[in-house]
Amino acid sequence: MGAGSTMERIARGIGPIILLGSPGAGKGTQAKRIAERYGIPQISTGDILREHVQRGTELGAQAKDVMARGDLVPDELMYGMMAWRLRQVDCERGFILDGFPRTPAQAGWLDAFLEHEFFENQHRGQCLPIVIRIDVDYNQLLRRLTGRRSCPVCGRIYNIYSQPPRVADACDVDGSRLVIRNDDREEVIRERLTAYELQTRPVAEYYECKGRLVSVNGDLPVDEVTAQIVRLIENHRVDAADGS
Repeated sequence: MGAGSTMERIARGIGPIILLGSPGAGKGTQAKRIAERYGIPQISTGDILREHVQRGTELGAQAKDVMARGDLVPDELMYGMMAWRLRQVDCERGFILDGFPRTPAQAGWLDAFLEHEFFENQHRGQCLPIVIRIDVDYNQLLRRLTGRRSCPVCGRIYNIYSQPPRVADACDVDGSRLVIRNDDREEVIRERLTAYELQTRPVAEYYECKGRLVSVNGDLPVDEVTAQIVRLIENHRVDAADGS
């Protein structure tokens, strides 16, 4: 198959992409790059919730009541909002999910929605998500997160290990003393990493059992991580188009 034919198949349909990655793994950066490369939306559960609440939809009103009580939005409400979002025209060629699914039950719902409703109704064949996990060494994650410093005036972010300021503890732009955000303190970060691991391991195992989980080395430079992800997406879509 020629390169032109390969890219034509990819352009017709990227399909659903799920990125898994712990805090500090660079998931947000990679999601934005992939969304821009292929012209597909990055879909966040937080954005969907805010949109429904702001627009005053029935689902938004129900979610607002739940959140006002301090409770988590139940799956059934999230499913309704997610189904609404995935039916939008900008999702026809594909999309990246951010923060969903968070549980095996949500992953099962997504598979069923895509397989039995979404793709059949759009006459685009079967195209279940490719799930890409960005693996980063635990100690490297700690360095990335605990090394972060920010300027309280201009908001610029530094890392004392990988992107230090020219003068220690001072912003390159305005000379302000850099600060450590509370979320970047080591004790807080260790709790976040542990919580993430406990929460997402079952989701990764769900997709691994189905043979759809692939991993990339997130310890590499950002551009190299992007290149790994692009190769996986494009190989996956060509295989799907070929029916293999």
